[in-house]
Amino acid sequence: QVQLVESGGGSVQAGGSLRLSCAASGVTYYHLAWFRQAPGKEREGVAAIRSDGQTTYADSVKGRFTISRDNDANTLHLLMGSLKPEDTAIYYCAAHRRYPQSPLATGGWPVWGQGTQVTVSS
Repeated sequence: QVQLVESGGGSVQAGGSLRLSCAASGVTYYHLAWFRQAPGKEREGVAAIRSDGQTTYADSVKGRFTISRDNDANTLHLLMGSLKPEDTAIYYCAAHRRYPQSPLATGGWPVWGQGTQVTVSS
């Protein structure tokens, strides 16, 4: 059974950094992704990583965020830098056995974690 548990969220000032982690059980050969949902907004894709390490990023985070995975530790990471107030959201990790055609679309991912809050103050 696949289970995902996020951690590492918190409060940070604009320009700062945070590293999110997602402890994943049973997903060694799965594709993984990070999504976020801000208050009053729809959930949106942030970054995705295939089982072979290839990555995809949303334009809004390119050059600031880095997605990575440690298959030995069954852990997904999201290193977030140059944070902005608009990055404030609940961040979720997601998993799928097959890489979706649109990896940053929420509908393509069947397994989700419970989320971790990230708050960026100006």
